[in-house]
Amino acid sequence: MASLEDLEARVTALEEQVRHTRQDAAAARVLAGTADRDVSEFKQTLNGHTKVLNAVRETQIEHGQDISGLKTEVADLRAEMRSGFTKVNIGLEQMSRLLQQVIDKS
Repeated sequence: MASLEDLEARVTALEEQVRHTRQDAAAARVLAGTADRDVSEFKQTLNGHTKVLNAVRETQIEHGQDISGLKTEVADLRAEMRSGFTKVNIGLEQMSRLLQQVIDKS
């Protein structure tokens, strides 16, 4: 059987280990609290970024629709311009023929 001195030494060693374990547990609680705050801050930041990205997406959709409308307008203007140039060319041809007829008669 263990002597009383051995038992006292073992109890003292266990008490020291318990003291260290309590210190470690307290430090772990502090670290866990800090980690929890950090995660909360990261979540807030991520939520902010997500909101910004969603807003950018909406803006891009609107811009895409605007560009589509502009493409249609440009196509319509191009067709109108071609029609106008065709009319001008026809008018110039008629004027040239009439001038040629006047020249030929003189």
